[in-house]
Amino acid sequence: MDIIELKATDLAAMLCSRVCHDLINPIGAIGNGLEVLADPNQTEMAEGARDLIASAARQSRAKLEFARLAYGASSTSGTDIDTRECERVARILFEIEKADLEWNVPLILLPKHKAKLFMNLLLIAAMSVPRGGVVTASITGDAGNEKFEFTSKSDPEKRQKTLVPSGSAGLLAGTPEEGFVDARGIQPFYTGLLARMTDMEVDIGLENDMFFLTATPKPAAA
Repeated sequence: MDIIELKATDLAAMLCSRVCHDLINPIGAIGNGLEVLADPNQTEMAEGARDLIASAARQSRAKLEFARLAYGASSTSGTDIDTRECERVARILFEIEKADLEWNVPLILLPKHKAKLFMNLLLIAAMSVPRGGVVTASITGDAGNEKFEFTSKSDPEKRQKTLVPSGSAGLLAGTPEEGFVDARGIQPFYTGLLARMTDMEVDIGLENDMFFLTATPKPAAA
């Protein structure tokens, strides 16, 4: 199957739809909470409304911070990105994720598109343990030959299943099972696009009930 090529306008539209989808619920919750606070007949619900607003604001911030770095140009257009910035955004994101994050990433500078690839791979890894667990993110290798490694496992005591996010393997390869890409699958498809742009090979799967996701530099052409 041939790799699907999207027009720039279609890619932009789908990524915008993805960001809107991520933000609509928490922003709607903020609006609902403000309506409660403004209603003098619902004073007994004010404390709950304030908690709702605070929680939704944290979610909105986390999703916006992630989208700014993983999808957008951010403030570092045309430059490398410090892995400290990646860690800052990752930890904000995992404040609203059910999984815990283990960060085994050295302090290095990554080219912009590689940093975006790393962050998008991290999001896919988080989706492999939707009910909670531990996600480990690692970078090894010399500058210019970095290898990205992610593993995750659900909490065995809670009998939760670790999984490969639905359709992600085909979307990462640019060959979705459905034969087309829509806004629901645009994030892993965009991740695969970043991998091809940066000459990285992506491998994804399950081994001994542990999810793995790696991005490895392609061998140099002879």
